[in-house]
Amino acid sequence: MQRTPQHERVKSVNLINHLAPERRRNKTLISSTPSSSEEHSSSSKMVHEAKKIETGILVDVCGTTNPEELYDSPSLGSPRAAPPPGSPPLQEDIGVGSLVEVATDVDQHYYGVVRWIGIIDETPTAGVELEQSVCGLGDGIHNGSRVFTCAAGRALFVPLPLCRRDARFRDTPPPDRAATHRVDDFDQPDCPVVTGVVPPLSALGDLEGKNRGIQGHHNSCYLDATLFAMFTFTSVFDALLYRPPEPEDSPHYSEVQRVLREEVVNPLRRHGYVRADRVMKLRTLLERLSDVPGLTTEEKDPEEFLNGLVAQLLRAEPFLKLSSGQEAYCYQLFVEKDEHVTLPSVQQLLEQSFATSGVKLSEVPAAFIIQMPRFGKNYKLYQRVQPSPLLDVTDLIEGLPRACSVCGSLARWECAACARGALDAAGGGAADGALCAACLRLAHASRPHHKAIPLTICEEYANILESCPVPRVYMELFAVLCIETSHYVAFVKTGAGHDAPWCFFDSMADRKGERNGYNIPEIVGIAELGAWLSEEGGRALHRAAPLDRQLPAPAKRLLADAYMCFYRSPDVAMYR
Repeated sequence: MQRTPQHERVKSVNLINHLAPERRRNKTLISSTPSSSEEHSSSSKMVHEAKKIETGILVDVCGTTNPEELYDSPSLGSPRAAPPPGSPPLQEDIGVGSLVEVATDVDQHYYGVVRWIGIIDETPTAGVELEQSVCGLGDGIHNGSRVFTCAAGRALFVPLPLCRRDARFRDTPPPDRAATHRVDDFDQPDCPVVTGVVPPLSALGDLEGKNRGIQGHHNSCYLDATLFAMFTFTSVFDALLYRPPEPEDSPHYSEVQRVLREEVVNPLRRHGYVRADRVMKLRTLLERLSDVPGLTTEEKDPEEFLNGLVAQLLRAEPFLKLSSGQEAYCYQLFVEKDEHVTLPSVQQLLEQSFATSGVKLSEVPAAFIIQMPRFGKNYKLYQRVQPSPLLDVTDLIEGLPRACSVCGSLARWECAACARGALDAAGGGAADGALCAACLRLAHASRPHHKAIPLTICEEYANILESCPVPRVYMELFAVLCIETSHYVAFVKTGAGHDAPWCFFDSMADRKGERNGYNIPEIVGIAELGAWLSEEGGRALHRAAPLDRQLPAPAKRLLADAYMCFYRSPDVAMYR
């Protein structure tokens, strides 16, 4: 059989064929005994008869001077353990957990994570879990032995020299640290990696001051403020840090989770400071692995970050489950503006939004993230919104026992029209749509067009609930993200309980140096914020300062710039 010309591109059915392609004398990357002509003919035939997908033969990507040279991988035998610790490394900078790429001669690259390194047939070999399934590959079993575990079609065993670091994830510090080597660049606090489990903080303590929190860099404020709110003083989102990987997860799941936990959240909780290059590593992973573009350079919104990290890469269970069957991580308020209302509360807007949409929550959420009725940084439905310190969700949850809005006994019926009428009236709410049978007859006597539907009540508890007050279900406000002129900041509660103090966080509060300088994050305690959040305190402040410029700076940001409110149910979070 005539040999293929050296520079001709070879195509084959699938990637596994390239693990034993045609042998070329004196071209193998790893020295081996020349094969017989019979073996060569057989191998050559296998390559030439393949006709389908363009994948190509593996090429040396580790510095060869001739990029067109083609290389074999030896036939793979039974794996054996890697050399003992202390022996020379098999491949510089490559180890278990490394993100690598393997190239082919048709400019197609395969990306994955090294799950195993050992010796197969005297050849240093890497077991790589690929990002995507490839026809013909297995799930980590080689010659009947389980070497590592991954989804079917993703396990590639390849000579270690054919792997190189994934160029998409090369560690690059922020330009302001890489471009200069001045002495004053090194007076920033250290930010070591922190392994293990670090609980959230329970008080502000010595966290207040400059160079505290998460350092901002290159439009990162949307991410800095969100991470600070989610992890500094609460554990409601900690399941994201510790869920074990599953077969359906991305091969990069463990690395994304490790960077989030050990390079961002744990240092923040242990040392009170996260340097910008640590955050940039997480941003780079998100940009490369999610379908949200521009996460390392462009201005983004918190919901885009949550979609990329929480929904796509960490594959967290949605925080909200609706009676319509839909699921979501945050809830956007959609309401019509009431021209007579100048300072609506989040409670009022949420009830109005649920009444308009006709849906309810299927269960009490551990976390409830609510987006204000505004779009972008310019358009706001209301000039000011009052964040409710406690959110009553009793009447928004399907199947939860409710009290009659008239007499207080156990409600058996619900009228959406009565609820909407109450919402339109001052001081009304969703609770006004719940009625017992007797009060329903009285209320609907003058409202013949109103239609009520029966409520689902667990009869086992009905007798008890008939004779005692129906309990209410509340969620606690623990963070408010605010935006002004494209810059996000956060107000965060520094502990549990109604009277816990609040702090203000800005990842770019100050700056040292100009073009080659760096940002200085700051955390400031806000003693008055609890009073501003109360209904009486908020309305008094609103009346005393009708113009935004008359408000104290923190109050202006809280009432006029609120973008997203974070609520938690500590009782439910214990079981999630």
